[in-house]
Amino acid sequence: MQPAGFRRFTGFVSVGGAGAALLAASPALAAPLAATAISGAAPYTMALGAAGFGLVATLLALRWRREAEAARLDASEKLGAMRAALDEFEGLLAGMPEVTIIWRDAGIEPSVIGPINALLPGENRPHAVLEFRSWLEDEAARSLAARLTDLRIEGRVFETSVTARDGRIIRATGRLVGGAAVVRLRPSGANVEPPLKGADLTRLPSPAEAQAILSNLTIPAWLRDKDGLLIYTNAAYLHFTRTLGLKGERGTAPDIFDAPTRERHLKAIEDAADTIAFTEEHALAGGLELVLFPLSGGSAGYCYLPVARAKPAEAANAEPDLGHLTTVIDALATPIAVFDKRQQLTHYNTAYANFWGLDTGWLNTEPNEKAILDKLRTQGLLPAETDYRDWRGKHLMSYALTAPREVPWYLPDGRCANVIAAPATGTGGVIYVFEDMTERLALETRHNALMHVQRETLNALTEGVAVFGTNGRLKLHNPRLSMLWKLPMNTLGSHPHIDEIARACAEAFPEDGRRIWGDLKQRIVDLNPTRSDTKGRITRADGRLLDYAVVRLPDGQTMMTFVDVSESANYERVLKERNEALIAADRLKDTFVQNVSYELRSPLTNIIGFADLLASGEVGPLSDRQRAYTDYIRSSSANLGLLIDNILDLATVDAGIAQLNPEVLDISALIEKARAGLDATFTGGEEKVDLAVEIGDDLPTFVADGTRIVQVLYNLLSNAARFSDPGSQVRLKVSSRGHERIAFAVEDDGVGIPEDVRNAMFQRFEGQSVEGRQRGAGLGLAIVKTFVNLHGGSVLIEGRQPRGTRVTVIIPSNTALAQNAGE
Repeated sequence: MQPAGFRRFTGFVSVGGAGAALLAASPALAAPLAATAISGAAPYTMALGAAGFGLVATLLALRWRREAEAARLDASEKLGAMRAALDEFEGLLAGMPEVTIIWRDAGIEPSVIGPINALLPGENRPHAVLEFRSWLEDEAARSLAARLTDLRIEGRVFETSVTARDGRIIRATGRLVGGAAVVRLRPSGANVEPPLKGADLTRLPSPAEAQAILSNLTIPAWLRDKDGLLIYTNAAYLHFTRTLGLKGERGTAPDIFDAPTRERHLKAIEDAADTIAFTEEHALAGGLELVLFPLSGGSAGYCYLPVARAKPAEAANAEPDLGHLTTVIDALATPIAVFDKRQQLTHYNTAYANFWGLDTGWLNTEPNEKAILDKLRTQGLLPAETDYRDWRGKHLMSYALTAPREVPWYLPDGRCANVIAAPATGTGGVIYVFEDMTERLALETRHNALMHVQRETLNALTEGVAVFGTNGRLKLHNPRLSMLWKLPMNTLGSHPHIDEIARACAEAFPEDGRRIWGDLKQRIVDLNPTRSDTKGRITRADGRLLDYAVVRLPDGQTMMTFVDVSESANYERVLKERNEALIAADRLKDTFVQNVSYELRSPLTNIIGFADLLASGEVGPLSDRQRAYTDYIRSSSANLGLLIDNILDLATVDAGIAQLNPEVLDISALIEKARAGLDATFTGGEEKVDLAVEIGDDLPTFVADGTRIVQVLYNLLSNAARFSDPGSQVRLKVSSRGHERIAFAVEDDGVGIPEDVRNAMFQRFEGQSVEGRQRGAGLGLAIVKTFVNLHGGSVLIEGRQPRGTRVTVIIPSNTALAQNAGE
């Protein structure tokens, strides 16, 4: 069977074949016309074939698309029907007087379906049923937990009965359904008998003995003194008050009765003091019955869920009265509103009116919930929804609830309310609880942000961080720890015990991994209360150096950090070795300078002695040239002697043994000695500089080391002469700077010293040549600065205009006093 398009295309080709047959019938036209017809019809034939194929493919694609769309719609309808059936089944399960627990997968919390109040009166948390020890007898709790373990691990089904702490018998059935473990818990009776009845109440002679008995009850119980004040409450009482939202003052347990009610109870107990307990049905949540009885020096009481009584038919059909909830609702700080089955507001508290900013006068008119929602939407207080009617319709479905429902409302003013809608039992109405979650969400947001910052900071650290719990398991770590010890992140993420980490490190570092972590374990699991933080360095066999620190955290955990200091330790070692080499070289240099200086002085003394002998003429007369040569020898020897003295002085200062010998000095005599030394450095054929000396009249008494001052003045004058032209003038001016300092200024008219050379002039062995002048040994101004600093003075070098240099030395007038003041 071919598609229609293919059949039509085939018919077209058959017509072409008939034409070809006609042409072939004429022999004369057969050859040329046949070739022409075939060559002309081929393109059209191919084009028509392609068009036909495309048309057929398009038609097939359209048909397949329609079939797929129909299949999708059919599947969507079936899925909707399945979801509706599932919701219906879950609603049926929730309405049954039993609780169903479903474990679908390991590591995921189970689903709890059904009224929790059927098992735990006054409890609304679904997962509270899993806390078996809180509502079952100890032996029953252990037995049920063991059966659940066998069911989930080995698939052993069970059916048993367990006893609750209030005496009820709970039927427990466990099955495997579709790979999921399912447990059904059905109470054999929804109500309990009072734990103490009749004459049993009279066998409690004192509050102390009563407390021992009431502490074991799983229903709210309490003791009061003779004035009606609470002196003891059991755990069930505290849990009951938390369920009601009551809070005590200054750490005391809250009282569920107001003052008038307590006075009425005291009077009733006094009237029944010689009989048995006073019993009444009290307006508490869940319809609990109250039992009070006297004791010596006070009274006791408890409340329980009574055994169901038969109600008259008219009473059963009558609408229950919720007016007794008003007192409890008004006492709560949480916004609460109660609506009846007609959606009319019947009860609310002040917190509800304040939370929504509604007028209490208008609320007292018992408006419809739709009107309240519309009013809140007009005021811009409801969550922003694109389809308000649809949102309101879904919200009003709360009247069909069979179990509490929680929905978060994110309000435009920045607040967040957790809206809890619970069916009002027996009325068809709804109880709304508006829990303000704004502050809690803000705290959680800040907490999460802080945790995120801490996590990112921890991951960015160059230190490996590991936090171990008190059980020796890894609680916290960062990627750097994995890199330092070659541990996979997935291994660390499973919170391994320190023994497991030690084994993994032993595999990564066979030489010493086990030994290192064995030592670290002793520091982590140390339970000595007087233990302190420790730190140290680990030298691994692979050559890496790790600094570690063990820090005890306040919560009992232990933090350990690792820092790879291999490179820094190597740098430290190299720098230390280099520093030691430099110290040794400097010490060798000082020793060499001292030895060489002393060795040079002996031959120099001989040279100077023989030169003086030749110049004296005692060994015979000298010619003019010989005398000139002798003068050269004497002046050069004098310069060399000064240079050796300078080197020795510097070595003495560097060794820290240089001392000053302060004495009263004559400044003129000091200058003359410096002048004589300067003259001795000039040879016979060299023209000397003209030294002009100017000494002030108001100079204070000068107390200093004369030898050092002469060296300072000589070096200043020698430096000025070296940078001056032969025969030029050098000026030495001495003046006072106040009454405590004396300034020596040496000026010359030489070429001057460039700015970039001035700082180097004070450095040792840094003598500079300027405009072809002779380069010195580089010790002149260095000696000046050294000796001036010893005296507590200062040196200043500056250029003069248009040329020349001025060097100023300022020295305390009394060096002895200056040294004592410095000490």
